[in-house]
Amino acid sequence: MNATAPPSDSWSVGFIPEMMPAGQEFADPQIARWLRASPALAGDMDIHAVRQSGEDEARATPPEPQVASVTDVDIGGLPARVFRPVLGRTPLVVYLHGGGWTIGSVATYDHLARRIARRSGAAVLLVDYRLAPEHPWPASVQDAVSALEWVADRPAELGFADRVAVAGDSAGGTLSTLACLHLRETHPDALPDLQVLVYPNTDLTCGQPSIEEKGEGYGLTAAGVRFFIRQWVPDERLRSDPRVSPLYAPDLSGLPPALIVTAEHDPLRDEGERYAERLLDAGVDVILRREPGLVHNFMRMDDISPACAQAGDRVADDLRRLLHG
Repeated sequence: MNATAPPSDSWSVGFIPEMMPAGQEFADPQIARWLRASPALAGDMDIHAVRQSGEDEARATPPEPQVASVTDVDIGGLPARVFRPVLGRTPLVVYLHGGGWTIGSVATYDHLARRIARRSGAAVLLVDYRLAPEHPWPASVQDAVSALEWVADRPAELGFADRVAVAGDSAGGTLSTLACLHLRETHPDALPDLQVLVYPNTDLTCGQPSIEEKGEGYGLTAAGVRFFIRQWVPDERLRSDPRVSPLYAPDLSGLPPALIVTAEHDPLRDEGERYAERLLDAGVDVILRREPGLVHNFMRMDDISPACAQAGDRVADDLRRLLHG
């Protein structure tokens, strides 16, 4: 892995920013305090209670930051919401939220979508895909594919998408990769111009070293990862199938350029970085960035940690550069 940042006008092998001072584990003390105060994402959680808690918190939170418009749309029965930073033509980011394929919604990701739209200058289409365990794989992949195909048809509800990216964090990053792999075979004209994968899980066999190395003490645990996987793909025999684990796809050529961002203290770190290497080997343009001192889910921790907020801003800044360039 190259330790030098790529030039702003080119793609490269990934890079790691300068490491923190010796002896400093986290990027700022707020992360350590949050980890001490918050329950770990471990196994056997009450999914319905977690969902309800997230929805209650979303309803109690004023919508911010402000954007030019917010519009609910219907994608063939699939709910979604469009956040426009300005009125008029802009690039579009089709965003697939995280949450272990089991939790998360348009409401709980409203704030993040607003942040991305406002800072990147691109409209964000936030997709409310079906969740497990009620709707296990492949339902959410099908929904991601349907959203990208809908966008490719240039529906009147959009009418402004100059360039298109698909983006997602965690489970949403997995869905982004799988949707691109599916479209490459079935509907290549619907492939986006860019895929943005933030701490994605690309290996549902949990076969990468970081699962154990970072599997305790950093928020998301190895047990939590395995719990979410069981909800989405109950049949263990399927978990090495490329339709579930993109890291095992035999051929990754012909996919859109990728921006992949991982976190140092994340059980899914190696999954994302190994996938970046596979893409590069297949001739796909990739930028890989590992954020030092950060943990899984940093995209949603801007109100907790300045370092997490800055890392989220970097993703939006990358989107602005890569989509507007």
